Amino acid sequence: MDPEIVADSERRGLLARLPRTVRDLVQLARFDRPIGWWLLFWPGAWSIALAGAAFRRWDLLLWFLLGSIAMRGAGCVYNDIVDRDLDRKVSRTAQRPLASGRISIKAAWAWLAGLCLVGLIALIQLNSVAAVTALASLGAVAAYPFMKRITWWPQAWLGIVFSWAALVGWPAATGGFAPALWLLYSGSICWVIGYDTIYALQDIEDDALAGVKSSARALGAHARGGVAVFYVLALILWGAAFWLVRPQLLGLVGLAPMAVHLGWQVIALDRRDPADALAKFRANRFAGLLMFLACLVIGATA
Repeated sequence: MDPEIVADSERRGLLARLPRTVRDLVQLARFDRPIGWWLLFWPGAWSIALAGAAFRRWDLLLWFLLGSIAMRGAGCVYNDIVDRDLDRKVSRTAQRPLASGRISIKAAWAWLAGLCLVGLIALIQLNSVAAVTALASLGAVAAYPFMKRITWWPQAWLGIVFSWAALVGWPAATGGFAPALWLLYSGSICWVIGYDTIYALQDIEDDALAGVKSSARALGAHARGGVAVFYVLALILWGAAFWLVRPQLLGLVGLAPMAVHLGWQVIALDRRDPADALAKFRANRFAGLLMFLACLVIGATA
């Protein structure tokens, strides 16, 4: 396999067939790793579904998906611009297009601008409340790459950023906010901290050498327990959100598949095996679908 294709790329055979410049741009925006935009998309989809608008406003789901793909790509390009020196010190990221020098900084900024224009197309489909809420995330997004330098819990900041679509989805569907939304959002932050701690287990040794901080390093041997705590908190907060929308015990049963899946991640996690950590992290694409189905049922029957 071409050494210029980073180790955790999906569809590596397809990437190898692309012209080099196109391949580098694809990797720079992480289009070769769709797990990222799925994880960005799901909280927004949950919010629309729990608000009871998934069928009536199915178009919003498509716009949110387009926006998630574009803005996750833009965020990755910006992250790599900021982190290119650190990336060179970590074996998993040393071959990224910017860290390796295959893409220039000028080209990266141009690619970032193009992706933001695509995101703007999705943004202008929203009502004013949702659009302003979406724009309010930009400060948090811009600050994220620096968090690993100043806090042991950059995963918490990522949770704020990657869950933001939940704050946009509800007003996009209804024109306003609701108490259940804040519980949904808070639960999503806990979920992100959990799965990104699993992701950070891949780099724990290289991060220590490079001086990069993470929740995985902070938790150390207690990483499995820490992930379990955040997943339990997420389920409690989501259960409370469901209760506000549909105050019946039967409604909480909708969380059971999600609880089982998250429990499997924790129990089966091998924190010493980077490949297993990556597989468990990617499993959250399916976890997001399970949560969406639960929100869909609760929102449609409230």
